[in-house]
Amino acid sequence: MIETECRKVINMLIKKVSLIASDIAEMKKFYVELLNAKLLDESHHGFTIKAGASELAFTETKNGSKPFYHFAFNIPSNQFQEAKQWIKARTSLNTEDGDDEVYFSHLNAHSLYFTDPTGNIVEFIARHSIAPESEVPFSMDSLLNIGEINLTTTKIDAIGQQLIDFGISPRDNGTLNPNGISFMGSNGVFILLSKPGRRWFFSDRAAEIHPLTIEVDPGKTIHQDENGNIRFISSPI
Repeated sequence: MIETECRKVINMLIKKVSLIASDIAEMKKFYVELLNAKLLDESHHGFTIKAGASELAFTETKNGSKPFYHFAFNIPSNQFQEAKQWIKARTSLNTEDGDDEVYFSHLNAHSLYFTDPTGNIVEFIARHSIAPESEVPFSMDSLLNIGEINLTTTKIDAIGQQLIDFGISPRDNGTLNPNGISFMGSNGVFILLSKPGRRWFFSDRAAEIHPLTIEVDPGKTIHQDENGNIRFISSPI
């Protein structure tokens, strides 16, 4: 089932991403105790951390599943190497063909990847042409926002069109990519639309469908349930 309504194109900010996780205690230790992310909210079943202008929430799964996702944090444009040394002191970096970082020439951006306790593929990306600089020593407080979150679906064309109707178009006004990743959004903030089974870069894991909620500004929510059904919800501003 897909619910949507047409809206004008928006300058998107991912305000909050809500995911499920198989081990909340280990996730809290990793993000709050090891990485020292600011804790915004917690309960017996989950917690929320600050990610710059965004929030990232984890709720414990109730059915024994082992969900995982890919998401990226935008970081200051001048702090990639500093961020790399900072995260390497706390956890191992993922590698691809022996490299633990990558430069995307078409984006003028450097990225690194690591894996959290429940298997999420986490990225730090410094977009040199559009992200601000910072002179403050790097920490989780340096994160600018959530820059990417995957939305995995078997219905690329249908969901892609629904995103367009919702005001979230392909990057650079391009076209949907039914066999790869479609970057939906602009200005360094994207929903990554892809099919199940596609291997995530810097990982040996293939994309799967799991529940998630993405709240974008202004007043728009995208919710995917455990069966892959996606709803698009607009709220009064």
